[in-house]
Amino acid sequence: MKNLIDRTALTAKLTDPRLVLLEALPEKYYTDGHLPGARWFPHDRAKELATVAVPRKDAPVVVYCASATCQNSHVAAKALTDLGYTDVQVYAGGKADWEAAGLPFERG
Repeated sequence: MKNLIDRTALTAKLTDPRLVLLEALPEKYYTDGHLPGARWFPHDRAKELATVAVPRKDAPVVVYCASATCQNSHVAAKALTDLGYTDVQVYAGGKADWEAAGLPFERG
Protein backbone atom coordinates (compact mmCIF):
# COMPACT_ATOMS: atom_id res chain seq x y z
CA MET A 1 0.00 0.00 0.00
CA LYS A 2 1.40 3.35 -1.01
CA ASN A 3 -0.61 5.54 1.35
CA LEU A 4 1.27 5.07 4.59
CA ILE A 5 1.03 7.32 7.62
CA ASP A 6 3.48 7.44 10.51
CA ARG A 7 2.73 7.92 14.21
CA THR A 8 3.47 11.66 14.20
CA ALA A 9 1.12 12.35 11.30
CA LEU A 10 -1.55 10.06 12.77
CA THR A 11 -1.37 11.78 16.15
CA ALA A 12 -1.94 15.14 14.45
CA LYS A 13 -4.78 13.71 12.38
CA LEU A 14 -6.61 12.38 15.46
CA THR A 15 -7.97 15.89 16.06
CA ASP A 16 -9.96 15.71 12.81
CA PRO A 17 -13.56 14.82 13.75
CA ARG A 18 -14.10 13.33 10.28
CA LEU A 19 -11.31 10.77 10.75
CA VAL A 20 -12.35 7.12 10.90
CA LEU A 21 -9.71 5.04 12.67
CA LEU A 22 -10.05 1.29 12.12
CA GLU A 23 -8.30 -1.64 13.80
CA ALA A 24 -8.03 -4.63 11.45
CA LEU A 25 -7.40 -7.35 14.04
CA PRO A 26 -9.57 -10.06 15.61
CA GLU A 27 -11.99 -8.83 18.24
CA LYS A 28 -9.99 -10.21 21.19
CA TYR A 29 -7.03 -7.97 20.34
CA TYR A 30 -9.28 -4.96 19.86
CA THR A 31 -10.91 -5.55 23.26
CA ASP A 32 -7.53 -6.01 24.94
CA GLY A 33 -6.56 -2.51 23.83
CA HIS A 34 -6.95 -0.27 20.81
CA LEU A 35 -5.87 3.19 19.75
CA PRO A 36 -8.13 5.93 21.16
CA GLY A 37 -11.27 6.31 19.11
CA ALA A 38 -10.62 3.28 16.92
CA ARG A 39 -13.41 1.05 15.68
CA TRP A 40 -13.12 -2.70 15.29
CA PHE A 41 -12.86 -3.57 11.59
CA PRO A 42 -11.80 -7.18 10.95
CA HIS A 43 -9.82 -7.38 7.73
CA ASP A 44 -11.62 -10.53 6.59
CA ARG A 45 -15.00 -8.76 6.77
CA ALA A 46 -13.88 -5.38 5.39
CA LYS A 47 -16.08 -5.40 2.29
CA GLU A 48 -19.09 -6.51 4.30
CA LEU A 49 -18.66 -3.89 7.05
CA ALA A 50 -17.34 -0.95 5.03
CA THR A 51 -20.57 0.98 4.54
CA VAL A 52 -21.44 0.70 8.24
CA ALA A 53 -17.97 1.59 9.53
CA VAL A 54 -17.33 4.32 6.97
CA PRO A 55 -20.58 5.67 5.50
CA ARG A 56 -18.86 8.41 3.46
CA LYS A 57 -16.48 7.31 0.72
CA ASP A 58 -14.60 10.62 0.95
CA ALA A 59 -13.97 10.39 4.71
CA PRO A 60 -10.36 10.26 5.87
CA VAL A 61 -9.67 6.68 6.99
CA VAL A 62 -6.63 5.21 8.75
CA VAL A 63 -6.37 1.45 9.17
CA TYR A 64 -3.86 -0.24 11.47
CA CYS A 65 -3.09 -3.64 12.93
CA ALA A 66 -0.43 -5.16 15.19
CA SER A 67 2.92 -4.11 13.74
CA ALA A 68 4.94 -3.44 10.62
CA THR A 69 4.93 -7.15 9.80
CA CYS A 70 1.14 -7.52 10.11
CA GLN A 71 -0.68 -7.36 6.78
CA ASN A 72 -4.28 -7.12 8.06
CA SER A 73 -4.33 -3.32 7.75
CA HIS A 74 -3.11 -3.52 4.15
CA VAL A 75 -5.80 -6.09 3.27
CA ALA A 76 -8.54 -3.95 4.85
CA ALA A 77 -7.26 -0.76 3.22
CA LYS A 78 -7.16 -2.40 -0.21
CA ALA A 79 -10.74 -3.61 0.25
CA LEU A 80 -11.81 -0.04 1.05
CA THR A 81 -10.02 1.47 -1.93
CA ASP A 82 -11.45 -1.26 -4.18
CA LEU A 83 -14.91 -0.17 -2.97
CA GLY A 84 -14.22 3.44 -3.98
CA TYR A 85 -13.00 5.02 -0.74
CA THR A 86 -10.73 7.88 -1.72
CA ASP A 87 -8.74 8.82 1.40
CA VAL A 88 -7.42 5.60 2.94
CA GLN A 89 -4.07 5.36 4.72
CA VAL A 90 -2.30 2.58 6.61
CA TYR A 91 -0.52 3.15 9.90
CA ALA A 92 1.95 0.35 9.27
CA GLY A 93 3.69 0.63 12.64
CA GLY A 94 0.41 -0.28 14.28
CA LYS A 95 -0.07 -1.09 17.92
CA ALA A 96 3.59 -2.03 18.43
CA ASP A 97 4.78 1.41 17.31
CA TRP A 98 2.07 3.15 19.35
CA GLU A 99 3.00 1.21 22.49
CA ALA A 100 6.74 1.76 21.95
CA ALA A 101 6.06 5.51 22.05
CA GLY A 102 4.27 5.11 25.40
CA LEU A 103 0.96 6.30 24.01
CA PRO A 104 -2.32 5.23 25.67
CA PHE A 105 -4.76 2.53 24.60
CA GLU A 106 -8.48 2.30 25.23
CA ARG A 107 -9.79 -0.98 26.65
CA GLY A 108 -13.03 -2.82 26.09
